[in-house]
Amino acid sequence: MAQQPAPIPAERLDVALPPVFATVEEERDDRKERLVQALRVFAERGFGEDVEGHLTARDPEYSDCYWVNPFAMSFTRVTPEDLLLVDGEGRVVHGARRVNELAFAVHAAVHRARPEVVAVAHAPTVHGLALAALGEGLAPISQEACAFYEDHAVLDRYAEPVDRGAVAGALGGRKALVLRGRGLLTVGTYVDAAAWWLVAMERAAGVQLLARAAGRPRPVDHRSALATRERFGTDLAGWVNFQPLRQRLASTS
Repeated sequence: MAQQPAPIPAERLDVALPPVFATVEEERDDRKERLVQALRVFAERGFGEDVEGHLTARDPEYSDCYWVNPFAMSFTRVTPEDLLLVDGEGRVVHGARRVNELAFAVHAAVHRARPEVVAVAHAPTVHGLALAALGEGLAPISQEACAFYEDHAVLDRYAEPVDRGAVAGALGGRKALVLRGRGLLTVGTYVDAAAWWLVAMERAAGVQLLARAAGRPRPVDHRSALATRERFGTDLAGWVNFQPLRQRLASTS
């Protein structure tokens, strides 16, 4: 019998990790590119069918300035050159188009309240809106939902866009928020993480609604849900999970 091949040492195997940059210019270009790629992913899922969806990324040099998609421009058409750099007061400091000032003000409030957050994503997703209408958060009924266990909140009232502090206050130190009448909002220390949490949260909301319609969902126990969140609910895990979506875009472009 032939001898079984020896296993390759783990340290010699490639693994997807967030890149490290030599200059702030390189980091800025990367964030803008990833923001655009995330918008493409959102478009595939129908997250950007109107003007309500937004994704912002903090500039790596100017901490109170943020890159954002232009107002009333399809997610499928936005390029890095189209992105706007907007200061914390909602004024465009780089770019040629308008910004949705009311929507951006909510993002800016979240960014200011959470200095460690690089990206904020929001969209009025179908399942997110349905879950919000019920005044519910995600129940720990799947591994994906457990990533949000005790790490998301529900703003169970309709917060007007001018009430920007309500969203930041309800979010607190968590990574996601269910907004009554407005859908879902997620944050991350990477653009890819914030984007993945929005995708994952919308999918988990859909599973929850289907399970409720079919019967009585059975939640994972508290200890197991916490352990699952610690493994799959970190921003690094979110970044890694988003990579296949980016790769699929590259393969079809």
